[in-house]
Amino acid sequence: MTSNPTRRGVLGAGLAAGAAALTGRGAKAQAADPAITNLQPWNQALGDGVDARPYGSPSPHEAHVKRRNVEWLTADPVSSVNFTPLHELDGVITPNGLCFERHHAGIAEVDPARHRLMINGLVDTPLVFTMQDIMRFPRENRMYFLECAANSGMEWRGSQLNGCQFTHGMIHNVLYTGVPLRYLLEEAGVKTNGKWVMPEGADASAMTRSIPIEKAMDDCLVAFKMNGEALRPEQGYPVRLVVPGWEGNMWVKWLRRLEVGDQPWHHREETSKYTDLLEDGSARRFTWVMDAKSVITNPSPQAPITHGRGHTVITGVAWSGRGSIPRVDVTIDGGKTWHQARMSGPSAEKSLHRFYYEFDWDGGPLLLQSRAHDSTGYVQPTKDQLRAFRGENSIYHNNGIQTWYVNEQGVAENVEVS
Repeated sequence: MTSNPTRRGVLGAGLAAGAAALTGRGAKAQAADPAITNLQPWNQALGDGVDARPYGSPSPHEAHVKRRNVEWLTADPVSSVNFTPLHELDGVITPNGLCFERHHAGIAEVDPARHRLMINGLVDTPLVFTMQDIMRFPRENRMYFLECAANSGMEWRGSQLNGCQFTHGMIHNVLYTGVPLRYLLEEAGVKTNGKWVMPEGADASAMTRSIPIEKAMDDCLVAFKMNGEALRPEQGYPVRLVVPGWEGNMWVKWLRRLEVGDQPWHHREETSKYTDLLEDGSARRFTWVMDAKSVITNPSPQAPITHGRGHTVITGVAWSGRGSIPRVDVTIDGGKTWHQARMSGPSAEKSLHRFYYEFDWDGGPLLLQSRAHDSTGYVQPTKDQLRAFRGENSIYHNNGIQTWYVNEQGVAENVEVS
C-alpha cells in the first residue's frame, strides 16, 4: 500500500537531501534540523482568540526586555530614574513601555476630566484650558528624542556602569502628537516684555523650569499622545511639554501651568541645572541643548557576541539637539582606523538615527567606538577632549565617545582608551 506524501514529509525529505548545500551568514551545513522537520507544540493546538489579549503584550520570551533601576543611585525610587534597554532595541522608535522614567515625586495619577492647564503672567488674557479645549487646536506629529542631561553622567571620572542601558539609557525617541505651544500662548496674547515661560507640573514636586520665549514660540509642543496612543502616566499623562533638542528636565510632565515673565525663575536652580562648571573654575551658563552623541548598542556589555567568528553586525544610535545626523563613524580598534557606518531609517532633526557596520570578526579582541557628525558640522569628541575643557566636576552633558572592549569569547566591557 502506497501512502500519499504529506507536505511536512516532503519538506523534511527535501531538507535532509539538500542541507549540505546551505550557505549564508549563519546557516550551517548539517542534516535535517528537527526544529524544522518535527512538529512543535505550537504546531499542534489552537492558540488564543482575538479577544484574549485586548491590549496586547510582548512575548513571554522577551520578558527580560525592560526598564531597569540602579538602586544605589538615589535614596528613594519615587525621586529616581530607570533606564531604557537600548541594547535590546533596533530602529529608532522606543516602545512606550520601555521609555525611561525620571521622577521627582513619583508618578502622578491625573484624571483628565479634572485636569486644567492655565496660562498667566505677562499675557493679555489669562486663560484656563480643559483637555477638550486643547484638543480643539490644530495638532502636529513630530519625532524627537528626550535625553536627561545626566545621561552618561557617571562616566565623567572613568568607566563606571557596565552596560549601555545604564551608561546611555536615559533617552528615548517617540512620535509625539500635540499642539504647538505658540498656539496657546498666542491665544492668551504674550505682552512685549514677556521674555520667559515657566512651565509647572501637577505632580507633588510642582516641577518648574524656565524656557526662553523664543524657544517656546519655535518648536515646543504641548503633547498628549506618543507613538499614536495616549501618554503613559509615567510620561506625563494627560499632557506634557516637549522641548525638542533640549535637556529632559525642561520637558515638564503633567503640565498644569505656563507663566509668562520678564526673567528666569529659580535663580539658584538656574545655576545648578543650567550651568556646567569648567576645568579652569569658570562656568558655562544656560547649557540647554544636547550636543551630538552616539553609542554602539550591540555588541555591548549586556549584548555579547554569541555567534562566534564570522559575519558580525555592529549597530547603535546617534542624535543631536542641534539638527540631524548625516554620518556616524565606527572603529573596531580603538580609533586607529575609522569606517563610515551605514545609516538606515528616518533622518529627522532632533531625533535618534540608527547606524550599522558589518564586518567579519576573526575572533580577536575589539575596541568598539562610534563617532557622530551632526548637520551643523559638529563632531562628537572623545572623553579626554571633553575633560581637557570641562574637567571632571560635572555630571551633566557628557557626550564623549564610549568604548566597549570585546574579548575573544565575545564578552564586552565598559573601558576607556587614551
